[in-house]
Amino acid sequence: DVYKRQTSIEYLTGFHHIQTERPVVLAVTDDRVEITVPRLEVERVSPNPRIDAVHDYFDYPGGEPVSVAVEMLNGLDADAIAADADGPPGVMGYEGPAFSEFLDVDTQSWVDRMRWAKSDAEVDLIRESAKWANLGHRYLADFSEPGAHPATVSQRASTEASRAMLDTLGDAYSVRVRGDGPVHAGYISGEETALPHGHTPNERLSEGDVLVTGATANVDGYRSELERTMFVGDYTDEQEHYFELMLEAQTLAIDALGPGVPVAEVDRVVWDYFEEQGVTELAQHHVGHNIGLGAHEPPYIDRGWDERYGGDDAVMEPGHVYTIEPGLYTDEYGYRHSDTVAITESGTEQLTNFPREIDSNVV
Repeated sequence: DVYKRQTSIEYLTGFHHIQTERPVVLAVTDDRVEITVPRLEVERVSPNPRIDAVHDYFDYPGGEPVSVAVEMLNGLDADAIAADADGPPGVMGYEGPAFSEFLDVDTQSWVDRMRWAKSDAEVDLIRESAKWANLGHRYLADFSEPGAHPATVSQRASTEASRAMLDTLGDAYSVRVRGDGPVHAGYISGEETALPHGHTPNERLSEGDVLVTGATANVDGYRSELERTMFVGDYTDEQEHYFELMLEAQTLAIDALGPGVPVAEVDRVVWDYFEEQGVTELAQHHVGHNIGLGAHEPPYIDRGWDERYGGDDAVMEPGHVYTIEPGLYTDEYGYRHSDTVAITESGTEQLTNFPREIDSNVV
């Protein structure tokens, strides 16, 4: 079987790389694990004990990476392959060719499916991530005040939390970042919060601002997600109203989670509540998503999930780790918390623990 995607390769072998126009192709047979990489990754991948042989090309396009990968497959006596796509991904200008020009190809996605439910070790990594995300978020709240700039507050909080994490973990920390620290904490503010994926505005905080925060930490490639709606100074009655609606929606969603629960049903619980409160026009996205090596992974807590998947694929199971983040967005501001929650054999475990109530989210 051949896998092209960066996270699937990391999941199967522990080899992590920066995906560019230079394809990386992993081949797995009953007896061998071999990989094709660009020349610049040879020294990084060669010590990997899970990989039996490394093949390389100099660069793209001159190096013809698919031809080298096909030679690798021929050396494994593979006359047909099951792959996650018919060739490497077309990113940063990469244009092929396809594997099927050389071999019979069946596409599959069972590696992605394997990643839905995390092992105990993977959940431990996400739990550790949540610990440092909580710290980064505490720094973020402590450093926020009228007159502060969101960008520099984010940098300061991220740096302080990263320093604490690296000093505490020491050699136990596995390098997974490039040029920055393992913790990131920041927020959007003001009118940008009315956009679920708003940008950090170039304006300093002022009394009455609404903030939508975000904090995470990279622990051996795994991440958690912690978000809060916060207020700079006193909040208005209207802001309190939408905050409390959002908070109740998140509480309903968290309470609805559990092993054997239909994934789509959790989104329906929230939607029914929004309908009851007459605010469906203020909702712009589903309740949440699985998280792990990827910031967004399936299953997605969406009302349409059971229209695409049935049987075991349609229900939550132990090892799923979800972000729970229903939001409401008015013309002025947005209101969204996000917490990371693991599904267990007996119920759930909430991994992020920054206070959720309104008076704990005033800076």
